[in-house]
Amino acid sequence: MLLVYIAKCVLGVLLCSLLSIFFSQWIDYPWSLISVVLVLSPEGKDAIELSLTRIKANLVGATVGVAMLLSQIPWPWNIAVGAALGLFICDRFKLNAAARSTLAAVIIILLRQEDQTIWTSAINRVGAVITGCVIGLLITFVFHAFIKADAPALNSEEIKKEREG
Repeated sequence: MLLVYIAKCVLGVLLCSLLSIFFSQWIDYPWSLISVVLVLSPEGKDAIELSLTRIKANLVGATVGVAMLLSQIPWPWNIAVGAALGLFICDRFKLNAAARSTLAAVIIILLRQEDQTIWTSAINRVGAVITGCVIGLLITFVFHAFIKADAPALNSEEIKKEREG
């Protein structure tokens, strides 16, 4: 499964790079890369379900990040409050397995470049988070539609158990 995971990550990087060429003014490339790798999963089993959970967690984080911008809580308190609120919402929606994705999205939204307004930066980064999530989900669907996800590929222990028993 390692080779499949490597292929998914490489494809994610290449697709984000391609989109950044055409949509660089709307999508913040580095943040879409982070989102795509947070969505992709090395596991074969439940990869689609895990990707969907991570996307939900990313969307929670992006929403909390925008809410923190609206609240006008000063930096760095906005990130701290946003992280706490995001984790609380993840817990309520049973998304704890993907809570790191929520935290990453909160931070992505609340960090901004000095040459951009808060809202321009936030909108670009929300677009980047959503773009990375969509790319990650599409890659997961494609790979798991064509590759038997639960085949023991590189784990010699699984291969040995299969032969013995």
